[in-house]
Amino acid sequence: MPDIRDIVSANRNGQACGIYSVCSAHPMVIEAAIEQAKQDNTPLLIEATANQVNQFGGYTGMLPADFMAFVGAIADKLDYPREQLILGGDHLGPVCWVNEPAEQAMNKADALIASYVAAGFKKIHLDTSMPCADDPSCLPDETVAIRAARLCAIAEQTAIKTFGHADLVYIVGTEVPPPGGATEEIDELALTPVSRVKQTYQLHQQAFEQAGLSQAWQRVVGLVVQPGVEFDHTSLIDYQSDKAQALKACVQELPQVVYEAHSTDYQNDQAYIDLVKDHFAILKVGPQLTFALREALFALSYIEEQLIANEQRSYLRDICEQEMQEMPANWQRFYPVPASKGELYRRYSYSDRIRYYWPNERIQAATETLLSNLAKIDIPPPLISQFLPEQYRAIRNGQLTADPHALVKAKIKQVTNSYANACYGQVAS
Repeated sequence: MPDIRDIVSANRNGQACGIYSVCSAHPMVIEAAIEQAKQDNTPLLIEATANQVNQFGGYTGMLPADFMAFVGAIADKLDYPREQLILGGDHLGPVCWVNEPAEQAMNKADALIASYVAAGFKKIHLDTSMPCADDPSCLPDETVAIRAARLCAIAEQTAIKTFGHADLVYIVGTEVPPPGGATEEIDELALTPVSRVKQTYQLHQQAFEQAGLSQAWQRVVGLVVQPGVEFDHTSLIDYQSDKAQALKACVQELPQVVYEAHSTDYQNDQAYIDLVKDHFAILKVGPQLTFALREALFALSYIEEQLIANEQRSYLRDICEQEMQEMPANWQRFYPVPASKGELYRRYSYSDRIRYYWPNERIQAATETLLSNLAKIDIPPPLISQFLPEQYRAIRNGQLTADPHALVKAKIKQVTNSYANACYGQVAS
């Protein structure tokens, strides 16, 4: 298995290299990401979040061991070596139970960490930055660090008990963006001050050492800080490298770590290159991958309307809307907009709350019907040009077939390719 510490060390020494992290549990996203890594002959980091996968199933219904087997099976199908896979746990902490008292939530976080480590996950993001029900609204950084050390101790004990040794790598931090992007509209964004970065590093180091975790501290490879990138429902904050130069210089004062950048979705190609050069060497991407999936599936549904009889159509877009209206828990409080804008946000928001609904049985069935309908016929090229123009060009250049599955994955790989170029392309060139 590749060692992230080698990539971190190379980046700290000035090489323009990094690693991107695919944060998704959708099978077509995982397939596309593995195909990208196989094509590039690179390792692949895939992370499950605590919301997606946990000891109670998460919104995917998968336990950590299930997710490990799920990803491994896709890798086997695509003849991609499992040894090249690195699986990580993202936002591992009390995030799923913040409405409970802190001790109760942390007890569940203990079990969460243990289940991930026992399943074989190697990159562990210790995220204790969120207050629980009986915490102050602004959680002191000292508390965040102490809780992170507590979870680290559980992880180390579980690794030794399960595998005989601990080779986990850790990510820590106190300024962690909300999973899945901002929940409110944003106009501007402050970068993490250098003083805060140093304080976070020192507080975590102190907490780890006081907990007898000095060896584990040597395997802390990343610090989550805010580089000045974010997205909300309809707008983006673009990366500005010139504003991050103080953070870039600060890395050299922090032994063994680089920065881990969250919410990097939807940035342009040059931003990813600049982020890696500025020591944001671990780039997380999640909603943009399922956003691309949704774009491709909806495009195919418009093509379907031109080619398939009414009684045989999937009606995917309509069924998505019906299921989201029927079960609003995963979007309603995130989209506080007038009813007239509701459908726009549910379908097209950068926040991509629709991704929570892809495991829905009725939506899964409609997706399968859509793909099956179009797999049985030859899709006229002008329709592909109309609704999937980039993929049309790839077909014309002999780089892609008009198979509906291939078209969807090609749309997703437009995203992964941009990250891969920033993390690996510069080394190759």
